Amino acid sequence: MTMLPARRRRLLRAGTVAILLVSSGAIAAQPAAPPLPPGSPLIGRPDVEEAKKLAPIVPSPIPTAADRLPVDKLRAPSGFRIEVFMANVPNAREMAVGDKGTVFVGSRLIDKVHAIVSRNGQREVKAIASGLHRPNGVALHNGTLYIAEVSRISKIDEAEDHVDNPPAPTSVYEDLPKDEAHGWKFIGIGPDNKLYVPIGQPCNNCMPPPTHGQIRRLNLDGTGVELVARGVRQTVGFDWHPVSKELYFTDNGRDWLSEDLPEDKLNRVTQLGQHFGVPYCYQGNIPDSEFGWGHSCSEFTPPVALMGPHTATLGMRFYTGRMFPAEYLNAIFVARHGSWNRTHKVGGDIVVVKLNGDGSVKSVEPFITGFIQDNNYVGRPVDVAFLKDGSMLISDDFNGAVYRVSYAGARAATR
Repeated sequence: MTMLPARRRRLLRAGTVAILLVSSGAIAAQPAAPPLPPGSPLIGRPDVEEAKKLAPIVPSPIPTAADRLPVDKLRAPSGFRIEVFMANVPNAREMAVGDKGTVFVGSRLIDKVHAIVSRNGQREVKAIASGLHRPNGVALHNGTLYIAEVSRISKIDEAEDHVDNPPAPTSVYEDLPKDEAHGWKFIGIGPDNKLYVPIGQPCNNCMPPPTHGQIRRLNLDGTGVELVARGVRQTVGFDWHPVSKELYFTDNGRDWLSEDLPEDKLNRVTQLGQHFGVPYCYQGNIPDSEFGWGHSCSEFTPPVALMGPHTATLGMRFYTGRMFPAEYLNAIFVARHGSWNRTHKVGGDIVVVKLNGDGSVKSVEPFITGFIQDNNYVGRPVDVAFLKDGSMLISDDFNGAVYRVSYAGARAATR
């Protein structure tokens, strides 16, 4: 009889005991982790400790008190001043400024659209619409306020005249998907007097159905729907060049490819129906590891600028005011909400994109910084808008606030 070495006999006995214990139920099987809901931003997260520490940042449901807002931490170029325009604007997201100075503010996490009203030298916040589903997008045209929820667009006529006793919004367009993932919307009225609305991918990275990953435009009554752009993962900001009238839009890159790739983009539409690459190609030069097979990035319209990895590049507007120095005229101010799936946070700022005469990008420069302190957020900018005097408003959904940036020359106090 062949004798086994002692160590091997011990291992065999241990394995036999383990099998008996499991089969008898003495060792319970570990329960499987519950599946992630469809469209969860955590789908695809690598199973490594560093990645497991990263998750979306949820703002407090209670707005930050005015005296605790981080204006003392924010920095601007010489001559600019940053101040609190309005506190207690819950989950402040996209903004629209009325002819009478009322500032309408959408929200993503609550059911209301708010109006900031100035009366007798004082500002107050009033809810102008309630009971809505993620009313992130707001836009104004000839006094009518348009509101974009996840699956519909509605309107309030003569909105500035009804802030104290607003009517219920009336529906304009309901042929929109109901997906929660990337379902919140930024909207705008183009120089063609049409309403523009994006539909993001219902996922982090997937082959979307033909109804998603695009920007549409339609008449103000909801008719005449057309496709403007395809291959769009998630845009939460766009505007039209004041001279060429071409549409520029931000687009967020996919998650979990790496901490440094891909970068978010600034895109430019030069003809209807252009395809901007997603999900086949990211940032204009990275074929997707899953869907890029058989495709070349050269097939798609490249970005005009890269905006940093996972910076959550959101609201953007061209500057046409007279308050800021001439170098900012017709430049784009862009709100970068800031990364959540990077170990070292980036973004959390306002950058200015200066263009060449042909509409290409000359430079991307910091403008307002300081929303990230010691790798933590003290605020998260979402959108920019401009008052009639040429000053800039910045919405901050992290604190539930709106800031104002003004310019008074080289001797102005800068925070």
